[in-house]
Amino acid sequence: MSTSWNPHSLAKPHEGQIALVTGDEVEASVELEGVAAGMRGTVILANGFNWLRYRVRFSNGAELGDLDHRTLRPVGRAARRIAREQRKSARAAR
Repeated sequence: MSTSWNPHSLAKPHEGQIALVTGDEVEASVELEGVAAGMRGTVILANGFNWLRYRVRFSNGAELGDLDHRTLRPVGRAARRIAREQRKSARAAR
């Protein structure tokens, strides 16, 4: 499987970014406005040129935008896919 996001040649991606896609399940890694840490949600919009950010609809109905690796943690299939992609790129870098 290829990476879900290919940065533009002029982009300088932030350290630790996670490449999520619409429909991925995530959980809040910190307390957010109207969302408790650990609450799960679904990515409803993934965008960014230099900074990958997401709009997420959480299980309590709250919808927040401009979330990234500092506020979200992938869970379930998304977490497994990202781990697999990281292992693959680590092997390729050797």
